[in-house]
Amino acid sequence: MKIRVERDGLADAVAWVARSLPSRPPVPVLGGVLLDAGSPDGAPGDSLTVSGFDYEVSATVGVPATIADGGKTLVSGRLLADITKALPNHPVEISVDGSRMTITCGSAKFSLPTMPVEDYPALPNMPQLAGELAGEVFSEAVAQVAVAAGKDDTLPMLTGVRLEIGEGKFTLVATDRFRLAMREFAWEPNETLSETAVLVPARTLADAAKTLGGSGNKVELSLAANDGLLGLSGNGRRTTTRLLDADFPKYRQLLPSEHSAAAIIEVDSLVQAIKRVSLVAERGTQVRLEFVDGGLRLSAGGDDEGSAEEELPVEYTGEPVTIAFNPTYLLEGVHAVRTAKAHLSFTTPSRPALLKPVDDEGGVAPGYLYLLMPVRLPG
Repeated sequence: MKIRVERDGLADAVAWVARSLPSRPPVPVLGGVLLDAGSPDGAPGDSLTVSGFDYEVSATVGVPATIADGGKTLVSGRLLADITKALPNHPVEISVDGSRMTITCGSAKFSLPTMPVEDYPALPNMPQLAGELAGEVFSEAVAQVAVAAGKDDTLPMLTGVRLEIGEGKFTLVATDRFRLAMREFAWEPNETLSETAVLVPARTLADAAKTLGGSGNKVELSLAANDGLLGLSGNGRRTTTRLLDADFPKYRQLLPSEHSAAAIIEVDSLVQAIKRVSLVAERGTQVRLEFVDGGLRLSAGGDDEGSAEEELPVEYTGEPVTIAFNPTYLLEGVHAVRTAKAHLSFTTPSRPALLKPVDDEGGVAPGYLYLLMPVRLPG
């Protein structure tokens, strides 16, 4: 193999692929990045394909390259990502001789050991196309929902995002038992697609959506539910992931159908107030929200560790009440509404509360909700 490639394109491609690799691969080759150079026919569009696969997640991206001698090679993904990131801003020349790969860029030169390409697993094919999504909408929706996914691998059903795919409507849901986020939006399904629901690892979905989505981009979603495989492609990149084989909680019965109190709050003011008052709260302790007509008092801490409080003007309807939340969960939910104002509704201090975005006309905007369990108040 002997190729020449631009530094920035190579560094971006390797970094994206390397992010999907396991930090402690069970066998060394699964921690590798596969570089595949096409035939050196000299025609425009020759490209270097950068890939990674660990039997769970695959990532593939093409980089324009000048290919003098084609071939494949496999090297440590983490090391290659560190090297390409640190290279000077010059074209990169890569050559392979026997079991060594040489990288030359300006005055920098690296020699890396390669791994046996024949030991590397075959990359999975993309499943059947299920439909197209607007990249910007998809990226935002996944970010809004994935924040509520659990991180405890002993409860795999909570570490994923549930995708409910139907005719004209796409629904994403995640929960860690303490909060739940749901986003619905319109999309363009394949005509042959039937309604289905799958569970996708939240971290993998979030990384893919952030990279593939973008203003004006289309993301193609491919699905082989019976084979347990989901594919996403767009912006010149593609990725596949194994689906989680677990039963997601029956969440719709948890969503409150009515409320007895509601407040409309400016998001920026609320975020800053929560950050300030929670400075005195020990990790995991509560922030208390005391609602009265036209006002909100936030407080945290106590006599032993110090205390803080702050008042904000709000539009509030309902009887005066005090309700408490985990400050981290509350902040993440407020950030996720992505609007200037948020609508918070609840029934009692011990029942779930709902956060929803507020539109420019002051009404509750459809499509997104964030359910949050309150923390029990002392006494």
